[in-house]
Amino acid sequence: MIRKTTPFVVSILLFSLIFTGLKTSAQNEKDKKTIDKIIAIVGDNVIFHSDVENQYMQYVMQGNSEEEGMRCQIFEEMLFQKMLLNKAEIDSITVDDSQVNNELDRRMRYFIRQIGSEKKLEEYYNKSIVELKEEMRSSIREQLLVSQVQQKLTSDVSITPSEVKDFYNSVPRDSLPKIPEQYKIAEITLIPEVSHEDKMKIKEKLRGLRQRILDGSSFKVLAGLYSEDPGSADNGGEVGMFSRGEMYPEFEAAAFDLEKGEISPIIETEAGFHIIKLINREGQYVNVRHILLRKKVSAEKLVDTKFKADSLRQLIQKTDSLNFPQAAKKYSDTYEQTSAGIMLNRQTGSTMFNPDQLKKNMYFKIKDLSEGDISEPFQIETDKGTKAIRMVKVLEKTRAHRASLERDYDRIKTAAMEEKKSDILKEWVNEQADDTFIKIQDEDFRKCDFTYNWF
Repeated sequence: MIRKTTPFVVSILLFSLIFTGLKTSAQNEKDKKTIDKIIAIVGDNVIFHSDVENQYMQYVMQGNSEEEGMRCQIFEEMLFQKMLLNKAEIDSITVDDSQVNNELDRRMRYFIRQIGSEKKLEEYYNKSIVELKEEMRSSIREQLLVSQVQQKLTSDVSITPSEVKDFYNSVPRDSLPKIPEQYKIAEITLIPEVSHEDKMKIKEKLRGLRQRILDGSSFKVLAGLYSEDPGSADNGGEVGMFSRGEMYPEFEAAAFDLEKGEISPIIETEAGFHIIKLINREGQYVNVRHILLRKKVSAEKLVDTKFKADSLRQLIQKTDSLNFPQAAKKYSDTYEQTSAGIMLNRQTGSTMFNPDQLKKNMYFKIKDLSEGDISEPFQIETDKGTKAIRMVKVLEKTRAHRASLERDYDRIKTAAMEEKKSDILKEWVNEQADDTFIKIQDEDFRKCDFTYNWF
């Protein structure tokens, strides 16, 4: 991938639902006068039956099965959001136009990437970008206000060790979550340097591909055959619409400097070497095709690096002159490590890994190791597609077990904190309900089994 962040891909149907039904909003406004109805009022804010149905459709289209009671849960969440919005209005909480505009721009970039271009987005909804933003503006402002109020209500919440213990003791033992096997790992990664000669070979190959394109060959076909970017090769090298700040700086500079149909010279980024063709430019966005050839390390360099790693491992194991944290700080080339070479789990933000959160070659290297053991050096491929040599030390290894206060204090503390915040919000809602005009007009929704006391 050449994007600095990987976009989350959604289907067009789900995309249209996430985009709050703008394609049919005009028709919906017309229909509301005839078939839609207000089902609840909270202060000066109303909830329409279609609001609940649209959210329910999103839930189902995300792959969830239709569940009895889900509409009630959605409806109560909307009551809660409207209560927070009412609080924001009473307390004169505001959000700056700049905050709203920044969020609008962020979401618009996301939707444009998903559908392919500004033009396609405008055609799909039969509205200009300006019109789409204006339709979203009120909703975005409400979401930002609600977020501020909720954060304000719970920002001062803290929890003591005794409260954590009480929370743990209140949970039936057979209801405690099962914690899978987990590892805490430190790593040393040595990345061999690509020689000047190897770089020249890659550039020469790319120069040949560029000349073939200039002579009439299809960029799309050659990208599919030769590009080493897995994110775009299958699509003929097409990247999709992007604006500044999303790609490598060198890639962006070249892309935005091209005329439509023009082929760039060879560009070097952290990912490797590229040639780029501008497909289209729309406002602050461009769409390009590119061919990426990654920087490749020679087999000899890999062997030398593995020998170096093995020597370093023996030095750590057999002498007191160098320990693993010192070696990680001094020799490791990876940018992913925390202090002392401890690996950070990007999925959770913690330093613990479940087996399925580790790459297979990593897991097979450590699964039979004990705490304190250091693996033999093994070959990996970094996120940038570069071959490297890594060795890891198992700092902690826990077997699968029921959550316990001794082993899983941080996890239990987080759960206890969330429950405490939930209790505070519940108490707040129940107090506010006494002083806020709340009317649930639909008999079916009045029968819901609510968490909060709305009556």
